Amino acid sequence: MLTSATLIPLPSPRWLDYSLLDTGESLKLERFGPYVTVRPEAQAIWRPSLPRSEWTSAHAVFRPSGEESGGHWDFRRKMADQWELTYPLQMDAAAGAPLTMLRFSVMTTPGRHLGVFPEAGAAWDFIAQVIRSRKSPAKVLNLFGYTGIASLAAAAAGASVTHVDASKKAVTWARHNQSLSGLADKPIRWIVDDALKFVLREVRREARYDGIILEPPKFGRGPKGEVWDVYRSLPRLMQACRQLLSPQPLFVMLTLYAVPASAIHLQQMLAEMTSDRGGHIDGGELVTREQSGGRLLSHAVFARWQAG
Repeated sequence: MLTSATLIPLPSPRWLDYSLLDTGESLKLERFGPYVTVRPEAQAIWRPSLPRSEWTSAHAVFRPSGEESGGHWDFRRKMADQWELTYPLQMDAAAGAPLTMLRFSVMTTPGRHLGVFPEAGAAWDFIAQVIRSRKSPAKVLNLFGYTGIASLAAAAAGASVTHVDASKKAVTWARHNQSLSGLADKPIRWIVDDALKFVLREVRREARYDGIILEPPKFGRGPKGEVWDVYRSLPRLMQACRQLLSPQPLFVMLTLYAVPASAIHLQQMLAEMTSDRGGHIDGGELVTREQSGGRLLSHAVFARWQAG
């Protein structure tokens, strides 16, 4: 039972190719490499800090429709159809240089996203750090893996990774990112499947993993039309994932976007999942700090269990 909770804002301060330039009036002004975009951000209910001219000079503005994630991009200045970003995964303190530089492709998509969630940088660092701390090889399962950056972070740190996503397009994108990062020789299994169905099969096969990454959507569909509803499906998935933990697991990380849940709720789910494992649980919010006024913008709630 979780008797107390450590709640922390978790920023990703080492970005070079991404900046949260300003926020306000339910919008966010961001730089992705050479391009500046404006996207909706309902939680930015304050006033922008930068002058209006900084906002109107953006390369593209996403115009939402009535649907939850629908809309279109209004391109004001020329942009490449696709471009690359890098992320310095972990740093060598003595040399002042990254141990690994992740490289990945981004693009504007109909769903307002660009193929990367910049606030997840701190999660990639955590995953890599925990894996590197273990002397023996680790097996990691990444569910709802999207474009694969967390999988690349785990593989770069020395893990054997199984990456699962219901979207064939996302998995193809992730494989491309593997090549861009120079990690083509790393052991990553790319699986297009419904996450819950895959996990239940792994349970029957008595598979075991040392680390599990979960970043489920609020709603979704598997490749064969399987319905995912986070409120109904996540408890069953967590119960099944409990059976996949190895005798000496390293970590479990759970992140939720666009769901009215507290990090305390997620911590309690992890406490139930790892009740016989000891270790430590913390959680909080994945945040980015804007350059203009220094305000923190929260994007998601997370909880993570780590072996003691």
